[in-house]
Amino acid sequence: MREHIIMTFLLTFFIGCGGEDMNVTVMTPTIQCGMCQKNIEVGLSKLDGVGRSTVDLASKTTKVSFDSKKTDLLKIENAIADLGYQANSVSANPNAYETLPDCCKIGGMDKM
Repeated sequence: MREHIIMTFLLTFFIGCGGEDMNVTVMTPTIQCGMCQKNIEVGLSKLDGVGRSTVDLASKTTKVSFDSKKTDLLKIENAIADLGYQANSVSANPNAYETLPDCCKIGGMDKM
């Protein structure tokens, strides 16, 4: 009986474990303002497997923590691009870029 309980616990523990947590830094050179920061962080929070993302406006980077069994770097880059921002070498979706507020477009903060 005792062995059965231990075996059940171990199986539950190992089956319950997700993929390996990964941390990446994505270059997001087209971000301009706090609205960009919010758009990316909220957008990535909707991507299955992303645990946390932090946009740094000063370095124009986005740090992402994710479960490697649920998503990967390319999906993260594409999610950012689909929001209208460049992510590493993945270009921003032009239609999404056009819908961004003016402050989020390149040079938009200069007009304010």
